[in-house]
This record gives sequence, structure tokens and C-alpha cells, in this order.
Amino acid sequence: MAQSFDQGAYSHSDEWEKVLAKGHLGQNWLRRSLRNLPSSPRCKVCNNPFGGIGGRICSLVGMSRSRKNPNICALCCEKMPKGGAEVDTAILFADVRNSTEIAENLGPTRYSQALDRFYSIATGILIRHDATIDKLIGDEVMAFFVPGHAGREFKHVAVEAARKVMTAMAQPGSGCPQLPIGIGLQSGIVFAGNLGPEDVVDFTVVGDPVNVAARIQAAARPGEILIGSELFESVERNYPDVETRQIKVKGKRAPLTVHSLSIASQPL
Repeated sequence: MAQSFDQGAYSHSDEWEKVLAKGHLGQNWLRRSLRNLPSSPRCKVCNNPFGGIGGRICSLVGMSRSRKNPNICALCCEKMPKGGAEVDTAILFADVRNSTEIAENLGPTRYSQALDRFYSIATGILIRHDATIDKLIGDEVMAFFVPGHAGREFKHVAVEAARKVMTAMAQPGSGCPQLPIGIGLQSGIVFAGNLGPEDVVDFTVVGDPVNVAARIQAAARPGEILIGSELFESVERNYPDVETRQIKVKGKRAPLTVHSLSIASQPL
């Protein structure tokens, strides 16, 4: 039997907007109350403790670590009600270049070891920068940054996270092959929230900026971070000497302007 589609479940929610734009329901009283429970570490959004007796108590009501970002609790993420809201978001895609050839040369075991290093480095850095890890797909990592989790400077945070991922991936691994990666970034208004049928609901983002970020990433050279103009406008004062070029992407009539950062690109 085909499942019915509840269009209303995907309408704009004020509750979701507060969480995505300001943090946990924008309720400062909740943060003040939870900070009195022991002990650190805590959810960066609502102050819910993960450690000590306070953490054990909170976990009983679903306030355990989120599987999308262990720096925030599940109630600030995937255990929110189904639905979402439109919010300005920075999206990041990081992908291995020439992966088919590399996988053939390395063989399945060594390639899986190299991929595991890539996943560990990328997700570790992104989580420390308060990104939400959306997906690990084959040889690709997708993440997004919303102001309610990553702060008002989330666009700057996204670029800095990308730079740190690229720098770390360029360092030799202990007995593990290095993988060349390219990174694409874009920002814009997306629909963010818990989407999907009841049994497979996922906290994710959809919209044109997501598609554009993926296309931009596909155009990045090995060791290159490409940033779409919408995001670059917010960070350009820190990167005055970057290369700018036009790229053609599928589904867009006009070429896109992108801005290239290399590992050597340093913020002012």
C-alpha cells in the first residue's frame, strides 16, 4: 500500500525556525536551568549535560547526544517534531578526486582504510565547528551549518572548517594512503528539518543552495576549496587575493561565479 504524503508536515514551523536560527526554542530559561545540572560536557544549544548524574537523568527523557552532531542533544536535532523551516544555511560537500582510479590502484582493503581516515578527519573537524553531518556517501561527506547550532558567524565557521579539513587531509597518514579531495561551499535559504516517512525520518536540508554546493564541489580541483558567490560575500574581507572563475553547472543556464581557496590561503 502506498504511503500518503502529509503536505502539512513540511510547512514552515515557527518552532523549527527558533531552533535553527536561535537555538533550542530560543528559551534562555531552559539554558539557565539545565546548566545547574552536573556535569560537562554539555549540549552547545540547550546546555543539557551529557556527563555525570545530570546526563543520566537527561538521557531518560531523550536528551542524549545527537547522532548528527555529538556536541548537541537529540532533542535539539533529530527528535524535534517532523517538519522544519526555511533558514539561511551554509552547505559543505567534500569529495575524493579520481576515486575510481585510486580505488583500483589501492585495492579494496587499503582504499577502505584511506576512506576511513578521510571520514574520521572530516567529521571530527566539522563536528568541532558545530556542523551537522548530513551524509557519508561513498567517497563524499556532506555537512551543513545553521546559525542556531554554529552561531551567527556560521558562514565564516563553514569556510574555516573547510580549510582545516583540507589542511589535515594534506598531512601524511601513518601508513595510510593520502586521498586528494575537493570541497565545495555555498549558502542560501534552504528548508531544514526532519524529513521523510515516519520510520526513516532524517534531519537534513533541501533546496537549490544544496544542489549548487554539490555542483560546485564537483568542479573543485584536488586540494581546492570552491566557494559560491552567495557565501563568499560574507567572508571576502578575510580572503582578498583569491582566484575567481566561472563554471558551468548542470541545471543552470548561466555560469556560476566561484572563488578558489587553496591550503595556502590564510585569513587576514
